[in-house]
Amino acid sequence: MSAAAPSFTQFNRYPAVFPIGGASVADEPELARASFLDTLVGRHGGLRAVLSQVEIVAPTNATVLISGETGTGKELIARAIHELSPRHNRNLVKVNCAAIPGGLLESELFGHERGAFTGALMQKKGRFELADGGSLFLDEIGDIPLELQPKLLRAVQEQEFERLGSANTIRVNVRMVAATHRDLPALIQEGKFREDLFYRLNVFPIAIPALRERREDIPQLVNYFVSKVSREMGRQIKMIPTRTMEALTNHPWRGNVRELENFIERAVILSRGEALEVPVGELKACSLPRTASPSTFEGAQRTIIIDALKAASGRVAGKGGAAERLAVKRTTLLNKMRRLNISPGDYSRESCSPRVSPLNRAAMTSPGDS
Repeated sequence: MSAAAPSFTQFNRYPAVFPIGGASVADEPELARASFLDTLVGRHGGLRAVLSQVEIVAPTNATVLISGETGTGKELIARAIHELSPRHNRNLVKVNCAAIPGGLLESELFGHERGAFTGALMQKKGRFELADGGSLFLDEIGDIPLELQPKLLRAVQEQEFERLGSANTIRVNVRMVAATHRDLPALIQEGKFREDLFYRLNVFPIAIPALRERREDIPQLVNYFVSKVSREMGRQIKMIPTRTMEALTNHPWRGNVRELENFIERAVILSRGEALEVPVGELKACSLPRTASPSTFEGAQRTIIIDALKAASGRVAGKGGAAERLAVKRTTLLNKMRRLNISPGDYSRESCSPRVSPLNRAAMTSPGDS
């Protein structure tokens, strides 16, 4: 071993196997499973429980609701459920509800007849029909328009619907899998998502942990992505400096596995020798504290709400209540109070009345509320 060896983490090219249950996939996986393996590398920080849940629910026809931050691999978990189900030889049809304009989503899901609307020059089958006998994956279900949700509820629950412009009922046999990065209970409180649809989709919930909650998996993910990308680009990356691996492991990765994969691809492109060269400066810059990180932001929100409750003598609604002072809806404020464990009764006898500034009103709107 050379003298320089202690400063490097030896990079092992993967003939590794990433099993789900008893299944094994070799070094050269078939194309149908390659992207699936990318996100399912590792078994730490709650991912083991997720894979166990996939094994349990996949053989059934139960509807599954997958939740998790952007980039955690919700689509790949949906694909795993389909591939491990008795429907694996049939279609897995995917729809990103956030990527299709609301006016076109109904036609996309349920199809239309010729002449149903301007521009409908021919009959079109919807995604539900295309998924008949297989699985339908509705990604970003939280972005589906409220007016379309009753029809979706009927299709999910009764497995029947009508195409646009037709009175004929079509019956299908579809296994439903939905996913979202949004807080659906909060959307229900705000009147943006139907409660009955939520309960129908939430038969078997699966929550995918963020990458920062399973840092033990990052070295294995880095090795896998370096191997994959360097093979595609014809590069020979044989080692990763220890400091580089430490920096990658300690980075928060707010974009999760997707961000990590894209960063590793850039690093492979920049590497000129056999050692992985990572732009560590970018990691340090991105790791600097944000002006409103989740913890500090919640603390600021808590302070603002308590000040408003004190000023309103514990009243939430009505004239002069905390909701009016903060210029937010009563239901929105109550939902935030529940999440922050704030009881209005604790401030009903407070005599102080601090003024709530416009800056505080702005702080009441979290990034996820916009």
